[in-house]
Amino acid sequence: MFQVRIHGRGGQGVVTAAELLADAAFRQGRHAQAFPSFGSERTGAPVVSFCRIAERPIRVREPVLAPDAVIVQDPTLLRAVDVFDGLRPEGYALVNSRRRLDELGLGERLAALPPGHAVTVPATEIALEHVGRPLPNAVLLGAFAALYDALDLGAVVAALRERFPGETGGEERRRRARGVRLRRGPGPRRRREGAAPCVSRSRDRGPSPVRWPRHARTSSAPTPSRRRPTSSRSSPAW
Repeated sequence: MFQVRIHGRGGQGVVTAAELLADAAFRQGRHAQAFPSFGSERTGAPVVSFCRIAERPIRVREPVLAPDAVIVQDPTLLRAVDVFDGLRPEGYALVNSRRRLDELGLGERLAALPPGHAVTVPATEIALEHVGRPLPNAVLLGAFAALYDALDLGAVVAALRERFPGETGGEERRRRARGVRLRRGPGPRRRREGAAPCVSRSRDRGPSPVRWPRHARTSSAPTPSRRRPTSSRSSPAW
């Protein structure tokens, strides 16, 4: 059984990454299991997800305490949580960062792993370039497929395309993301895509009519009385 533990924060697709990894294993004819573990459900809170891959049905349902691979989607967790706790001596370590392991202070911590089993990948920057959003999970799964020979990259891509159909991941989507970044550029903050424009009606339909207060609507001229005069022989007939 091969066990993977994924660390990240809420909103980074940590749970989705475990589900996609299990889906890719299913496509290769294996048994797989994926489930999360998190505290408060809010964006930015630490999240952990687990994935098990085996050739036989998986009966165990407990969290992964001795993982064969650890994927870290947010490098800020390295200072807050011992993400590599329980990692097997022959395991794999994949960290989302543009810095080297030595620069992250992980050189001695991961020195016991076999050569090439611990790498860093700038997954967030790659995701921003091709998708336009800081979601490193898909990029890290592709990197893990290159790191772990038993995981087929084609199965990972198929799982991604089924989970996110349409133009996601296609050349058109990448081209559109680049166009959005070029259009935004430096400058004042722009409204969110899809939000209603903040335009007053007076600008579209001309100046609004003047509305006087109720007490100022009456004219200064005396208003003729509407009371009917009393009946008299000398008064004209109405």
